[in-house]
Amino acid sequence: MSARRFGLRFYTVAAGFGCISLAAFVQGVLPMLEPESRTTKVTKVVRTDLGELKWMEHEASDYTPRERLGRKVYTREGCWYCHSQYIRPVTGETRRWGPVTQAGEYAFDLPHMFSTRRIGPDLSRVGLKYSDAWHLAHFWNPRMLSRDSIMPRFSALFDGPYPAKIVTDAEGNRTIENTPVTAQLFDFKSAQKQLLTPNAEGLLYVPERGRYPIIFTPNKEYTGEVVSLVSASEELLGLVAYLQKLGTNRGKWRDRFEPQTMEASQVTVQRSEEWTAYGKEVYERRCVGCHGVKGDGNGPAAAFMQKDRPRNFTLGVFKFRLTPSGSMPDDGDLLRTITRGVRGTAMPSWHELTEKDRLAVIQYIKYVLAVDPSKPGKPYLYFVEEPAQAPIFIGESPKPSADLVRHGSEVWEKSKCWECHGKEGRGDGEKAAGLKDDFGFPIPPANLTTGQFKSGPGVKDIFRTMSTGLNGTPMPSFSDTVSAEDRWALAYYVLSLSAFKDPLTGEPMKISPADRAALDNPELQASESRYAYQSQTGREPTQYAGDAWARENGFEFASRHRSGEAERN
Repeated sequence: MSARRFGLRFYTVAAGFGCISLAAFVQGVLPMLEPESRTTKVTKVVRTDLGELKWMEHEASDYTPRERLGRKVYTREGCWYCHSQYIRPVTGETRRWGPVTQAGEYAFDLPHMFSTRRIGPDLSRVGLKYSDAWHLAHFWNPRMLSRDSIMPRFSALFDGPYPAKIVTDAEGNRTIENTPVTAQLFDFKSAQKQLLTPNAEGLLYVPERGRYPIIFTPNKEYTGEVVSLVSASEELLGLVAYLQKLGTNRGKWRDRFEPQTMEASQVTVQRSEEWTAYGKEVYERRCVGCHGVKGDGNGPAAAFMQKDRPRNFTLGVFKFRLTPSGSMPDDGDLLRTITRGVRGTAMPSWHELTEKDRLAVIQYIKYVLAVDPSKPGKPYLYFVEEPAQAPIFIGESPKPSADLVRHGSEVWEKSKCWECHGKEGRGDGEKAAGLKDDFGFPIPPANLTTGQFKSGPGVKDIFRTMSTGLNGTPMPSFSDTVSAEDRWALAYYVLSLSAFKDPLTGEPMKISPADRAALDNPELQASESRYAYQSQTGREPTQYAGDAWARENGFEFASRHRSGEAERN
């Protein structure tokens, strides 16, 4: 009797099972067996007491209970099906997302979330790229923010929507009708009031429960009588917290990320109907969700942005400029803002867009949106009627020193910056309450201890803000009242307020006095991850990720190898 032969189906099933088992071992079991998988060492960017940004070796931190909840939701909802969390040592990836992945970033991940599919972008570095409000709008409806997104909606993670009538209270304020449903979101007896602005469709996100609601529409953002109320569930808040955690174990790396530190001045593209038409296409794909079809800052996603409203282009007021106070920005200013984004807000960096797209959308903003239509038949084009003035000149910054920072603290007191920003720079000064921007919205002073500076992370950025002021806000120009020397010192002092603090929590980092002193030394450069400062323990310097692979295979960084050795010494 001949031996039994197995058919093709058997071998196919066996091969498939073998491949799946091998993948599970390589991606699931093997990483846990590797000694490196249990390390908590990472390199991260820190801000020193002199305001400089340097790389150092430090410990990764564990998730908080809320972040752990969010990680469970992330896993349960299958976010890892489409999003990876692993940046390879390939130039295209590091230019797009940030520093190469290190083993210590996964010390508290079990199982890890490497994934391999990238239907959506990699999320290793998504933390603090967007505001919480942006993430909430994105989960409610991704098409609000990206017209072409194929990500499903996660509106089931929200509480609501609940229809509610707008009524007038005894004090003449527009508020929400008190019903059993709305009473779960608001405290109608509370003395703490919160201003809430619906979007044009009447969608209204409630960021804080237990306060008295005031419907606030200074620019007629919504004129209807019924709104749809939504608020975040605890699971959704956890999911957002988890996403904000990703990448922050690498410190303030984003402040050294080349695409988000670009400089531009006096960039000029001649007005062109063709460029303006193309700019409209870019705007409708990328910008309309927040800034609105009319450019009035009241797009669909603005319903979730109750604290930092999107820019209203129709009033012709722009904050971030190198042009003098009161002047319109030039194309270079707009290009810088679009490329870098505005830290701490829903405005992300758009460095991944081609330069052509960015320049075209500037044309559309300047000649179509930044227009006062109050006079029918004769619209007022701000950029035509009020051409940008010549930018101010900013020379080389002085070298940082303890004496310079100390002098900056004296300028801080003398110039009374503390009246708005508070004694410690937390944005809680005696004049902070009640401040409004030119659009009528509350605008609390910046909390300078977070290290998230809207105009940019460098000392020149801070100097520029002090010199030009921020149009449309209570922040004035100090060019006429504070000398350039004092403004440089003050800029370094402002940067020092976020020294050695965790970028996500704002809490002080645990660093020994010796390491802190070494990092404060201006002679120590530590300008890249592979040259990160490491405590003087007598052991061999740690090598990370792509650098370790390169050295193991005989490659050296020819242009910087010698300087790197000098930096470590």
